[in-house]
Amino acid sequence: MESENLSRVENILKNGGLSTPDIVIVVIYFLALIGVGFLASRATRRGSVSGFFLASRNMNWMLVGGSLFSSNVGSEHLIGLAGSGAASGIAIATYEMNAIFILMLLGWFFVPVYLASGIYTMPEYLRLRFGGQRIRTVLSIFTLFLYIFTKISGEEGLYISIIVLLLLAGCFSIGGGLTAVIWTDFFQTILMVCGAFIVMSFAMVEVGGYDAMLTKYAVAEADAEYSAFYQVNGTNKSCKPIQDDFMHMLRSADAPGEDLPWTGLFTGMLIGSVWYWCTDQVIVQRTLSAKNLTHAKGGVLLAGILKFLPLFLLVIPGMAARVLYRNEIGCSDPTACQKICQSESGCTDIAFVLLVLDLLPSGLRGLIMAVMMAAIMSSLTSVFNSASTIFTIDIWTRFRLKATDTEKLIVGRSFVVVLIAVSIAWIPIIVNYKQSQLFHYVQAVSNFLCPPITAIFLLGLFWPRLNEQGAFWSLIIGFAVGIVRFGLQFGYKGPACGSGLQDTRPEFVIATVDRFHYLHFGAFSFLLVGVISTIISLLTEPIPQARLYRLTYWTRFSKEIREELEDDNTDFNIQPETRLEPSESSLTIWRRILNCICGLNQVFLSRSWNNPLFII
Repeated sequence: MESENLSRVENILKNGGLSTPDIVIVVIYFLALIGVGFLASRATRRGSVSGFFLASRNMNWMLVGGSLFSSNVGSEHLIGLAGSGAASGIAIATYEMNAIFILMLLGWFFVPVYLASGIYTMPEYLRLRFGGQRIRTVLSIFTLFLYIFTKISGEEGLYISIIVLLLLAGCFSIGGGLTAVIWTDFFQTILMVCGAFIVMSFAMVEVGGYDAMLTKYAVAEADAEYSAFYQVNGTNKSCKPIQDDFMHMLRSADAPGEDLPWTGLFTGMLIGSVWYWCTDQVIVQRTLSAKNLTHAKGGVLLAGILKFLPLFLLVIPGMAARVLYRNEIGCSDPTACQKICQSESGCTDIAFVLLVLDLLPSGLRGLIMAVMMAAIMSSLTSVFNSASTIFTIDIWTRFRLKATDTEKLIVGRSFVVVLIAVSIAWIPIIVNYKQSQLFHYVQAVSNFLCPPITAIFLLGLFWPRLNEQGAFWSLIIGFAVGIVRFGLQFGYKGPACGSGLQDTRPEFVIATVDRFHYLHFGAFSFLLVGVISTIISLLTEPIPQARLYRLTYWTRFSKEIREELEDDNTDFNIQPETRLEPSESSLTIWRRILNCICGLNQVFLSRSWNNPLFII
C-alpha cells in the first residue's frame, strides 16, 4: 500500500535496485580492479620509502595524467556537479574551466621547484624553504584534519556501502602503495569517462536533444505542492527558482551562497584552485612520482584536457535531470524533500543517481554503479596514500628521529587503518550537516581554511624575502580566522527557506555567513595572510641566499650546494640506495605473510635526503 502512494520517481528511488546482471558487472569491476592493483603492486619496490610513497618516481605521463583526473573526480563531482547543474545551470562548471589554467601553473611553475628540491611532501618543502619544524608540523596536522572535513567526508553514500569502499581502498593503499593507487586510478579514469558519456547520451535522448533541454529547463519549476515560497514586496517567490541566467558562467556579484558571483571567480575560486592543484599533497604527489619533469608536464597537460569533460558529462546531464524530474529534483518544501530523498534542504544531489536508475537498462545500470564506486575508490585511495605520507614523513619522524625504513613503512600503512576508522566515525556526523549541494559544501570548507596555505606557498616560491617568522605567524592567524568562519557557518543553522520561522541567529552571524560569500571570504583570508607575512618578514632577518638554492622559482636551475639548515639532518639517516636482506628464519609464518603483503621482505633504502634528486 505504501508504494501505491508514491510517485513513479519516488518509487524508483525507494525500490529501484540492482538486478542480477548489474551485480555481475559490479563484481567483475571489483575483480578487475583488484587484479590491476595486485599486478601493479607486485611490479614495484613496495619495500622502499620511495617505492611506497612516490611509486619509485617511475610513472609515465599517461599514468600521471589519469591519476590526477581520477583523484580529483570523486563523488562530489559525479553527484555534486550534476546536482549543482540541476539547481542553477552551468555556472558550477567554472571550477572545471578554471582548473585547466591552474594545472598549467602547476606544471610550469610549481613542479620544477618541487622536483629540484627533491621533496616527498608539501610540509617538507616548507621546512626546507623556511627552516625550523613548527611550520611543517602545523601544516601537516592541519592538512590531515582538512582531508577528513573535505576529501573523505565528500565521499557520501549508503553507510554500509561506504564502509566497504573505505576498507577496500585502505587495502589498496596499505598493500600496494602509490604505484597500485596510480594504476587503479588510470583504470578507473577510463571507466568513469565512458560511464558518464553513456549517462549523458541517454539523458539527452530522453529530453529531446540539447535545444529542447534548454527550452524545457527554463520552465522546469516544481509544482506548488513540492515548493516552498517566501514573500518579496507581497509577491510569492519560489525558494528554488530557475534562474534567468542559467546558461551564464558569470553571475551577479551579489549572488547567494549556493551560487557563484563573478567577483568570486577571479578571487576566491582562483585562490582555492591554486591550493588544490598546486600545493595539496594528493595532487602534487602524482607529479612527484613522474619519471622526470617532461613526464610530469605531460601528465598535467592530459589532466587539463580531461577537465574539459565534466561540463558536458556531468553538469548538462544534471540540467536534463531537472527537466525530467522537476518536482523531485526541484523540490524546496522541506516535508516533500524529506519524503523524496531524506533531506529537508533539497534533493538536487540525486540527479545523477536518478538518471542511472530510471533511464539505463539492466547491465548498464551496474556498469554506472561501478563508475560511481570507481570515483569514490580513486579519491579515497589517493587521500589515504597522501595522508599516510604526510603523517610518516612529517609527523612520525619528529618523535622518532632515527626511524628505520621498515618502521616508516609499517607506520605509513598503520596510519591508513587509523584513517579508515576515523572516516567511518565521521560519516554520520557530516551527513547531518551537509547542504543540498554537495559540491558547494566541499568548496565552502576549502575556502574557509585553505587560502592561508596558498598565500604562503606563492610568496615562498616567488619572493625570497619571506622568512619563517612571517610564514608561521601569518599561517596561524589565517587558520584561526578560517576556523571562526567555519564554526559560524556550521554552528548556527538558519531556518529553512519558506518555513516562516524567525531567524534567531545573532546579527553578526547573519552578516558574516549570509552576506559574505565564501569565495569573497577566501580572497579576504588570502590578502590578510599575505599582508601579515610580508610585514613580519620585512621586520625580521631574511633567510641567507645560500640556503634557498633550488627552493624558489628563481633558483630552480641552480647547481650550487645549498647550505644546510640546523635541523636538515635530524629527520632521516638514510644512505643512498642501500639494500638490506633481513633474515627470514627467525620470523613466524604470520609475520612472513604480513611482510609479503606489505612488501617488507626486501627493504630498499631510498636516496640520500640532503642531495637533490636531479637538477632541472
